[in-house]
Amino acid sequence: MTLWWHSVRMIRCFSFIAGIFLFVAPVHAADLPVCGYEVVHSYPHDQQAFTQGLLYRDGHLFESTGLKGKSTIRKVRLEDGEILNKVELPPTVFGEGLTDWKNRLISVTWRSGKGFQWDIGTLQQTGAFEYSGEGWGLTNDGARLILSDGTPTLRFLDPENMQETGTISVTVNDRPIANLNELEWVNGEILANIWQTNFIVRIDPANGKVKAVIDLTGLQKQFIAQGNEDVLNGIAYDSANDRLFVTGKNWPKLFEINIVGCAD
Repeated sequence: MTLWWHSVRMIRCFSFIAGIFLFVAPVHAADLPVCGYEVVHSYPHDQQAFTQGLLYRDGHLFESTGLKGKSTIRKVRLEDGEILNKVELPPTVFGEGLTDWKNRLISVTWRSGKGFQWDIGTLQQTGAFEYSGEGWGLTNDGARLILSDGTPTLRFLDPENMQETGTISVTVNDRPIANLNELEWVNGEILANIWQTNFIVRIDPANGKVKAVIDLTGLQKQFIAQGNEDVLNGIAYDSANDRLFVTGKNWPKLFEINIVGCAD
């Protein structure tokens, strides 16, 4: 078992890169806990999958991939990474986040303002919808869909009619955090990848405050990346067995991890 342990410490600074605030380290020891991780198991993952959304349900992974002309929705066997079923999105859209709702999968796209609904059994498209702004990550809390769009704002959508019902602003010490990407609902919190970093933040859905940071530095050392776009992006949670999975764009591996070093 590989163990990466990061002692509890505090986020104290941000870096303004390309006009957007991104997380950077190191951090001060008095404000925000930073959690480490241990790798429980690694699984094969399609290295041609530009992962944008990931979820675990009924013993399988469901994954959305991006890039125009290459975007897909797929059902994947965890143990060996085999693609059991796959459908392609229209070539004009760039696939993004993915979540499940009842007997459906729901996916969004980057800049086209279009979302799609899919039968979870067959992956056949069953509907479409529109929304304003960009689509990045998508999850749900059992009552609402939660959408990220690259800004510090998370939007709540009614899963039956896809209408916006509210928003929260994600902050650390009252400073907004942009580049919130792939999302996952885990034990009453929103987990969000921060794009182009090794960080996942734990967000309080009641007020948008970041409760802690999970530092996944070191995962990419376990394989050879293909390019600069091959960043961490993909969180899935098996609630029945309390298993957390992470992967990235064009990563050849998917990792089951335990979060360690957090106060709660």
